Amino acid sequence: MESHLLKAFLIFFCLLGTCYGDVLFSSLSHTLVVTASPNQGQVLNAGEDSITVTWGLNQSFPTGTDELYKEVKVNLCYAPISQVDRAWRKTVDNLGKDKTCQFTIVNKPYERNQSIEWIINKDVPTATYFVRAYAYNSAGEEVAYDQTADGKKSSNLFEIQAISGRHLSLDIASVCFSAFSLLSLFGFFLAEKSKRRQVKN
Repeated sequence: MESHLLKAFLIFFCLLGTCYGDVLFSSLSHTLVVTASPNQGQVLNAGEDSITVTWGLNQSFPTGTDELYKEVKVNLCYAPISQVDRAWRKTVDNLGKDKTCQFTIVNKPYERNQSIEWIINKDVPTATYFVRAYAYNSAGEEVAYDQTADGKKSSNLFEIQAISGRHLSLDIASVCFSAFSLLSLFGFFLAEKSKRRQVKN
């Protein structure tokens, strides 16, 4: 009897530990409004281009809806097309395990109608993206959201091209060095040939 009670308590606490603190994306209120400057299909360059993001409370909701919102976090998120066969970008309803939004654009105290211009980080990889904003309560839990993409995340998407690692100045220097090496080799060859002629004479 005691062993059965012990097992029951263990199962209960395991379930409690699994559920506590986990927030499901499907449970969030869709009360925010977020917009971003890129147009559908626009291609931006990491480390060069910027994105202007604006967010706030959806005005169709009554005053006081955002009373519990203490913090807002705006993220750059992978579109489904850039998640295929990439488990490290997988979308999960449990936000504690979700890998959709891996790049933070801004994280700050919540205020209505805010805007920011964000220069795309140099470490952002080439992919198709959208922008999503989360509102947090005083316990640090997500309670509301909005995103620039539609519900299926198939429209209002944009692309970012990663830094290739090559620069024009380096390419020019490489070409000049190669040309100098060839000229030096040719000059050395002529000098050796001239010396041999002098020795024969």
